[in-house]
Order: sequence, then structure tokens, then C-alpha cells
Amino acid sequence: MNASFRPFKGFSRLQWLLDMAAILAWGWLLVQYWLNGKMNLLLHPNYIWLAYSAGFFLLALGAIKLLQSLRRSRPPAEQLQHMALFPSGLSSLILLATALFGLQFTPQPFASEMALNRGVGETLTLTRSQPQAFRAAIKPESRSLTDWIKTLNVYPEPDAYTGQKVSVEGFTIHLPNLPESHLGIARFVITCCAADAYPVGLPVKLPDGDRTAYPPDKWFRVEGEMITETLDNRRQLVIQAKSLTDIPTPKNPYAS
Repeated sequence: MNASFRPFKGFSRLQWLLDMAAILAWGWLLVQYWLNGKMNLLLHPNYIWLAYSAGFFLLALGAIKLLQSLRRSRPPAEQLQHMALFPSGLSSLILLATALFGLQFTPQPFASEMALNRGVGETLTLTRSQPQAFRAAIKPESRSLTDWIKTLNVYPEPDAYTGQKVSVEGFTIHLPNLPESHLGIARFVITCCAADAYPVGLPVKLPDGDRTAYPPDKWFRVEGEMITETLDNRRQLVIQAKSLTDIPTPKNPYAS
């Protein structure tokens, strides 16, 4: 019986090493994404610790198993007989290749194209998770874009905010339902991971009336005051911009 396995001894050892390499690569991928901040583009801050903890666990597991296999003349017997969906070694090869690709890949934050596809909202609908707590006492000029959205969610009458000062940050969107003198300023809200992120934003009336000077996906700090206008056949709260300052993309572009 043992003789029947002898021709496959080298292959079994190679498969075992391939399995360990895949585990180590995925562990390093998760830790590397955490160290260089890429994880901020994929997960809500509350769950990042789970990802890098899993990475450290996989690194430790892979290192221990790899050392054990190198000390043996052959891989553990249980590795010689098992059922798999893919041919022997193929699943590990796919996992390894995916991890190596991930180490070379830099995730990009969602921007205007995705926002247009998903629909930019001015309220947090009941079907979506509410990000953090609503702070009613915050000064208008200190509200973030999502603070304004949460404020409107509580009391949506736009005239109640006319004349209040505004200073918000977000990326620009050229909304097709707005005139050329207006654009949208938006951010994605993340509740768990990038897959469930959804955009929220407000219209901005430009001081020079020409949005071609503000290309989509650029990040700006918009300062001005709130006004009410009828856009797309409905009354809306609009930021009357006094200035738009170009800013770099934040390390964590998602609101939570």
C-alpha cells in the first residue's frame, strides 16, 4: 500500500508547500493592507482589526505548518487523501496567485461614476444603516457633509437652514439634472465594507457659474452658506459657494 504512494511523494510535498505558501501570502496581504492604509478603502474602521488579526493568524499558522512540513520527510498522511472541488494543488495555486495580485494592486476609492450609478441621495433612507449618532448641537460651520445629511434626515425643510454657514469636504460630481452653474459635492458612506457603500451629497451653486473649472472626482473644501433653490422641479437645500479649495484625497475617503 505504501508503495502505491511512493511515486506521488514529491508531488504531495509540493502541494503541501503550495498550500502553506497560499496561507502565508494571504496573511501578508491582509497585514500589508493594514500597514499601508489600503484597508481603509475596503472596510469600515470598526472592522479593520478583524482583517489584520486574521492576517497575523494566517502568518503564524502558515509559518508553523511550513516548519513542521520541512522537518518531515513527507507531508502529513491526512494531506495525501482528500476530496476537493478542483484538481490537487489548483485551488491553492489560485489562492496564491490572487494574493500575489492583491499585493501589487492598489484599491481605488469610489468616485463620481459609481455615485451616479448608485444614485446620490440627500437623506439616509430607512433601508440603510444610520452612520454614527446625530449631533444636533453642532455649529453649522463645523458640520461635515454627512452631518448636514443627517440634519436634513431629521428635519428636511430647506428654508430652516437658509443663511447658515457651510464648510464641507467631498468629491465633485457633474449631475446631469443640474444646470451648468451647479455641481454636486458628495461622499460615500460605508456601513460594513466597500460593497455596501452608498453616496450622499448636496448641490453646490458655483461662484463663477462654470463647473468646467471643477472636474469630476476632484476633492474640494467648499465654503459658503446655505440657500434654497428649485432644482429638478423640487425645492432643495443648496450650498451657495464662496470658495472651492482643491484638497488631496483623504486617507480614509469614506464617511462612517
